[in-house]
This record gives sequence, structure tokens and C-alpha cells, in this order.
Amino acid sequence: MATIRDIASAAGVSVTTVSRVLNDHPYVSEEKRTRVKKAMESLGYTRNIHAVHLSKGFSNMIGVVLPSINLPYFADLIAGIAVAAEASGIHLSLYQTDYQPEKEVFALSQLQERQVDGLIFCSKAISDEELLGTKGPILLCQHADTAGFSSISIPHQEAFRHGMNYLIEKGHEKIAICLARKKVMNSQVRIAAYKEALRDIGQPYREDWVVEKAITMLDGKALFHKWKKRRDKPTALFAANDQVSAGFYLEAKAHGARIPDDVAILSIDNHEISRLLGISTIDIQTKEMGKQAFRMLEKSISGQPPARKVLQYRLIERSTV
Repeated sequence: MATIRDIASAAGVSVTTVSRVLNDHPYVSEEKRTRVKKAMESLGYTRNIHAVHLSKGFSNMIGVVLPSINLPYFADLIAGIAVAAEASGIHLSLYQTDYQPEKEVFALSQLQERQVDGLIFCSKAISDEELLGTKGPILLCQHADTAGFSSISIPHQEAFRHGMNYLIEKGHEKIAICLARKKVMNSQVRIAAYKEALRDIGQPYREDWVVEKAITMLDGKALFHKWKKRRDKPTALFAANDQVSAGFYLEAKAHGARIPDDVAILSIDNHEISRLLGISTIDIQTKEMGKQAFRMLEKSISGQPPARKVLQYRLIERSTV
């Protein structure tokens, strides 16, 4: 493999001149610059860009930590991040974790070892406190109570309460909710909003009407059959993502259930499937969140202090409520 010394010898210039050409230094004559480039081409010289980045103290890459690329919510987040990253000439390294803490810790080690310049956590299993010992910029796509890293989110408790109020105003008091994981912060604030809304209308909180591990369309399909078997049926379902709502809706239609007469459906996300099926939902600007998440992390990488941003949401009325 050709070296900088080989190029300098072939071009008849100094090693310093070759280095200046490689680093786009302005103080090199066009004649020498042309000779160096021709020598590089004739010798088949390729720069070790990884070594260049390490010497300058950055990798030109950020890491994105997410449980699964298959779910539309995370796919939309990645799409937004990718658009902003491409505009800045930054590459992405994806760490798919399936909520396994050891895989999230591995992503943190990559930041410590400067394999990436910063990390965006789309969702995580480890606590905020476990992130604090990590050196390097971190951004969370959720509300963060702990100082030290940036975050971007929507006001989940406010949005969920808005959805509950909407269902109550439509005459529903027997409302079931569906969540991905009860223990994560977003779910905890949604449960708090749910309990508060039930308390305000004098309805008891029923643990069996809070469904966990509802993530995919198949989960929604299975949920319909559980609903169908119940004697005391909820009159409304409020799901934390459109995939569950869509699976429930399609299975209900296949078995002759009337929506919204037999059961109303409200969702969160506003993905394409909710638009196609006419499912009422809460738009949480997922792609925009991804774009802004990247820009916020980029500012942290450049040395700006951690920041927090809260995006707005909107309830979209369709045919399922």
C-alpha cells in the first residue's frame, strides 16, 4: 500500500505538502496540488478515513439505540434521524437491543471508546442513572428527569389525558388501555393520566383493563378475542400504538363487531395504517422528533450544554370513536 512518503517522492514535493493537500489546506499552489493528486491516483492511494477521524477526535458517526427496527414508530424515528444526518454528512450506526440491558451497555461502551460521537436512545431498558457515568453526548427520545443529557418528547401524560377526556365526552366510562411495557416512564405517566380520568368520573381503576405487552398487529388481533369473551366488556379501547389498534380493528370487522357501536378505538401514532383504516389517533410527530433529536445531539457534540424539548401533539378524529 502506498504511503504519504511514496506520494511525495512520485510528485516531487515534500511530505508536508502532501499532508496539506490531503487536508484541503489552502496554502498549496494548484500546480503542486495537481501533481499530488495525480501521484495518488497512479499509486492507488486510499486514505484510512477511520484513522483520520480518530486523529481529529471524532468518528463522523452517531449511534442510534432502539429495541426493534420492525415497529413503525421506531422506523419513523430512524427515518427522521437519517434525513437530518444525511444533510450533515454524518453516518449512523444502529444498535438493535430488544430491550436487553447488556446490549444497551454495549452501545454505551462504543461511545466511551469513541467509535461513535454520540448516542440517541429511541427507547431503553436501563435507568437514566445508569447513563450518568458515560462520557459523551447522549439524547433520549423521552422525558428525562435526570440532568446530564438532552431529551426530546411529547407531554405523554397531557396527551393521554386528552385522549381519555375525548372518549369520556363521547359517552365512554368503561375504557381499557393498551401499553407496551408498564414499567417504562412513558407508560407510567399514561397510567397516571388514566387513573386520574377514571377518578374524575367516579369509575374504579381495574388492573385487568390495563393490557401490557401490546405492541404488534397480532397482539391487537389476540386482544379482540379476549375482549369478545368478556362478560363485562369495555366500550372503548385506548391503545398506545396504531399497530395494536389496527389488529384489533381488522379482527373485529372480520367477526362482525360494529365499530364504534360495540367498541370504540382510539390510538397513538398517526401512522399510515391508521389513516387507511380510519382509526382515530393522536399524532405525535415521530419523524419530526427524529430530525430534531439528531440536531440536538449534533449541538451537544459541538460542545453546547444538554437541552430539552417538548413537541406538540394533536388528536385526529376519524371513524372509530
